[in-house]
Amino acid sequence: MRPQAGGEQPRRGEGRGRGPGDRGAQDRRGADDRRDARGRQRGAARAEGRGQRSAQAPSQRARTADVARATAYDVLRAVDEGDSYANLVLPPLLRERGVRGRDAAFATELTYGTLRLRGRYDAVVEQAAGRDVTRIDPPVLDLLRLGVHQLLGMRVPAHAAVSQTVGLARERAGAGASQFVNAVLRAVAREDLDAWLALVGDAADPQETDPVARLAVTQSHPEWVVRALREALVCDGRAADDVGDLLAADNAAPRVALVARPGLVTTAELCEQAGAEAEPGRVSPVAVLPGGGDPAGVEAVRTGRAGVQDEGSQLVALALAAAPLEGRDERWLDLCAGPGGKAALLAALAAQRGARLVANEVQPHRARLVEQSLRAVPASAVESVRTGDGRELGAAEPGAFDRVMVDAPCTGLGALRRRPESRWRRTPADLVGLAALQRELLGSALRAVRAGGVVAYVTCSPHLAETRLVVTDALRAAAKAGLEVETLDARAVAREVASGPLDLVGDRLDLQLWPHVHGTDAMHLTLLRRR
Repeated sequence: MRPQAGGEQPRRGEGRGRGPGDRGAQDRRGADDRRDARGRQRGAARAEGRGQRSAQAPSQRARTADVARATAYDVLRAVDEGDSYANLVLPPLLRERGVRGRDAAFATELTYGTLRLRGRYDAVVEQAAGRDVTRIDPPVLDLLRLGVHQLLGMRVPAHAAVSQTVGLARERAGAGASQFVNAVLRAVAREDLDAWLALVGDAADPQETDPVARLAVTQSHPEWVVRALREALVCDGRAADDVGDLLAADNAAPRVALVARPGLVTTAELCEQAGAEAEPGRVSPVAVLPGGGDPAGVEAVRTGRAGVQDEGSQLVALALAAAPLEGRDERWLDLCAGPGGKAALLAALAAQRGARLVANEVQPHRARLVEQSLRAVPASAVESVRTGDGRELGAAEPGAFDRVMVDAPCTGLGALRRRPESRWRRTPADLVGLAALQRELLGSALRAVRAGGVVAYVTCSPHLAETRLVVTDALRAAAKAGLEVETLDARAVAREVASGPLDLVGDRLDLQLWPHVHGTDAMHLTLLRRR
């Protein structure tokens, strides 16, 4: 069955699987003919379309949107029009508009949930509206996405979801667009989530022969990402079918994790500051999971003695600091240090050992973020925060460092829970340039580390083109340059420093974390030692 925005609707249990000549399709085409490419209804349709209007009296209909929904909509428009990131746009908007408490939580879930599930909701809109989403004006499409998430992804009563979204559409896109939004959302509201998932899944995979296409639309990921994640799972020794659980984990809001920077604050102190429901981390021994609230309100976070950092990100930094090396252990390097989370953890650890850290970052504004992250670390542990190209540092200071972190720029496919818009922006073409940059950065790090020293190659992506293939190519290039490098057992080191058992399979030396297994971002770690 396909509830549509115009015409006679089939009763439950009827209509599914019909061809294009069925009555619903004819009515849909008629409704389409009466609307322009922007979703605006033309005059003739108004007299015929009274059945599509809200059942509420005009005086009861929302004329304008509430501030939480309006804020979520403005963030979506900024993401679409300005290539912005929601995590950078939403917080200042909430503060500027005085949105707090439950309203702020509502706006946050509405924003991030809509971005994560955009692909699923676009498929639903296409079925309900009877048209491709490319034929709908982007502002109107964002309104529909917000409305569909309230209907299918949140506990918002249908009448409120429709009425409030129509009010927002009237305010931001005009009366004609609001009628179209009303019609589509009322069609969506006629079925529940399970019914819609079956419908859009069948539309994507009518012969039931392409599970990737079905997962891509139902779990809201581009097909190329689904295929890449499935391949990475298999290469890590896991079942291909695990990809469904991984995609579902990407679509769930991640729990905030705090890091207690060693020597600056203890986990017990941070737990006490983070609230009664705070608890120790499950992967990192220096992690604290707060019970809720704004992390910026935690005193240790405000002063820089603690920070907000995913447990997987903490674990790979701890592993670099714990990896066995030969000889002195005095000078450490974070080659791509911005925005500074790993640098601050490494510097805190270095301070406890009498070592010092050089933090290098190519972008000046990100270098300033590094300085801010390091503000609570003893000055003796920070040699410098530099602005420079990490690809050149190895040639400029060969063999000068004992431990080197290469947290390489990547597609971010391992952090889609936190930056959901990344899945819609990245393309396979991005891998070519990124992989070349990653190889150069790792090659520079191998030149910068001394004989007996250790390099950690880290990406927040499990994609094989950014992990194992980059390492293989970099080691081959190093061998041609006369550098002898051995691969250490990163899994063994991670197990030693982790706060609990790590669910790892296979016999690889590198470490791959997974959201659906470890509750972390999908961080990759390879440890290399110069010989």
